[in-house]
Amino acid sequence: MTDNRNTILAVILSGLVLIAWQYFYNVPAMEKQRAQQQTAELQKTTPQPSASATPGAAPQAGGAAQPSTPAANQAQPVVARDTAIAASPRVKIETPRLAGSISLKGGRIDDLALVQYRETVDPKSPPIYLYSPSGTAEPYYAEFGWVAATGVTAKMPGAQTVWQQDGSGSLTPATPVVLKWDNGEGLTFRRTIAVDDHYLFTVKDEVSNVGNAPVTLYPFALISRHGAPQVSGYYILHEGLIGYLGDHKLQEYAYKQIDEAKTVNFKATNGWLGMTDKYWASALLPDTDAQLQARFSSNPVGNVHTYQTDYLLDPVTVAIGGTATANARLFAGAKEAGVVGINFPLAGLGGYNKELGLNHFDLLIDWGWFHFITKPMFLGLDFFYRFFGNFGVSILLVTVIVKLLFFPLANKSYASMAKMKSIQPQLMALKERYPDDKVKQQQEMMEIYRKEKINPVAGCLPVVIQIPVFFSLYKVLFVTIEMRHAPFYGWIKDLSAPDPTNLFNLFGLIPFDPTTIPVFGHYLALGIWPIIMGITMWFQMKLNPTPPDPTQQMIFNWMPLIFTFMLAGFPAGLVIYWAWNNLLSVLQQSFIMRRNGVKVELFDNLKATFAKKAT
Repeated sequence: MTDNRNTILAVILSGLVLIAWQYFYNVPAMEKQRAQQQTAELQKTTPQPSASATPGAAPQAGGAAQPSTPAANQAQPVVARDTAIAASPRVKIETPRLAGSISLKGGRIDDLALVQYRETVDPKSPPIYLYSPSGTAEPYYAEFGWVAATGVTAKMPGAQTVWQQDGSGSLTPATPVVLKWDNGEGLTFRRTIAVDDHYLFTVKDEVSNVGNAPVTLYPFALISRHGAPQVSGYYILHEGLIGYLGDHKLQEYAYKQIDEAKTVNFKATNGWLGMTDKYWASALLPDTDAQLQARFSSNPVGNVHTYQTDYLLDPVTVAIGGTATANARLFAGAKEAGVVGINFPLAGLGGYNKELGLNHFDLLIDWGWFHFITKPMFLGLDFFYRFFGNFGVSILLVTVIVKLLFFPLANKSYASMAKMKSIQPQLMALKERYPDDKVKQQQEMMEIYRKEKINPVAGCLPVVIQIPVFFSLYKVLFVTIEMRHAPFYGWIKDLSAPDPTNLFNLFGLIPFDPTTIPVFGHYLALGIWPIIMGITMWFQMKLNPTPPDPTQQMIFNWMPLIFTFMLAGFPAGLVIYWAWNNLLSVLQQSFIMRRNGVKVELFDNLKATFAKKAT
């Protein structure tokens, strides 16, 4: 019964990992590769329209977008990013974390680089460019302003309006900038833009009326992105349009989903909305008491879609000689947990979520359905990182803490397993005494369990506990930017990426990448840490007596090798965790076995294995 239970448990665990690996890694990777090939083929045959072909359309009072001009539906040549930036007058943005500029043409924030983050682990590689202006290959920007009510014919500032800077100098955390525009009909527009030392822009729009009639206007804000960006393609991570909109709660639309839906409208209070990538995001953060007419939309122009999140506020009437004001906020940057915020009892991080009183802004980071595990897992890793400055060390320490937390349960489990081994002679005697009476064997076996106070399924508990911890750590490594490019020691420069070494090119001695081999090259990624993990798992298997059944022996013998190849493509931090956890489990189980008077058969089983190979 014990052997059958272990076999079933091993098959179930292997199946879970195989399914998870296939579902979360292999299938999305193949789909991603196929999509990239299709995109490359399409770009070879189809001219790409520029962003200027589909300028961000401000929402109208009814929630519909303003119609584009005829030229907006024609393909335009794509220009280099630097060329597009140089084509309009600008105000520089200079903060400890951001660099870029505001375009005076349109008054857009459309040039933004995250200077603390690089494309690769090489510190000399280019920074991450979040925003790019119209006319480039990947336009992405934020825009603010006013929409005229129905019947109002006054000129309004738009995408082609050239604003004037009031004064001079760059936008810094200490020096806001002021932009002005006069429509020549009695309306003067004034925009004050401020930025903090992280990723928050505050925009104050004012309009003064010295004309001969009152004017009714709607404040608006939008984020526009032209062309679907390259996404990770994993089902455990949302990338696309996102918002938490009052009673509508969390709303998430992938780019393909909004292409099908075209437009989704919401009326909400206490909401925010924007677009999220794996590590970066851009979100509009209106006042929490503002009444919003919010919208997600996708507008196709040729073969390119323009994705937009926007909102309208309630109308304001600017009396003759009066002034109206509208406030807006924009988050544009890295999804750092300490900056965005984490809602978690007692140990949460406040960030903008708490500072601004926002409605679940922490969900901008995709903590997943099991957030009650992933959040404390991250908080633990972050706590030790602050002391040791290395997330790899944090993983090792958190693993020890998890082991200690579940030690009483694991202690009972391993003690039960030790007792099971101690009564093996009695169980074998039952088989000899009742060779043809299985029912009698089971009855006598259960009586022995009762007398010895043994729970035959207790051995499953350590593995059952390890599965949610494994996947929560995988989620944390995958979605949190803190793990991106986080080094360990030696050759591991990025804990969120697979081990870069490879056995099949002799760990770099042969100038050849085995993973580029068609069809099965993906399975040839076998680095040093996956090999270490496989060895520790093999030791753990050898800690138990060799099963008498040949099929069971084969399963237990091949399982470490199968897991080694399966986990080789997972983040290095996860493989390090699994190897370290295996080692701790071997030490823990050996200690408990000795304490219960059961012989530790690890070295005997290893000796027997090599003796068989020698013969």
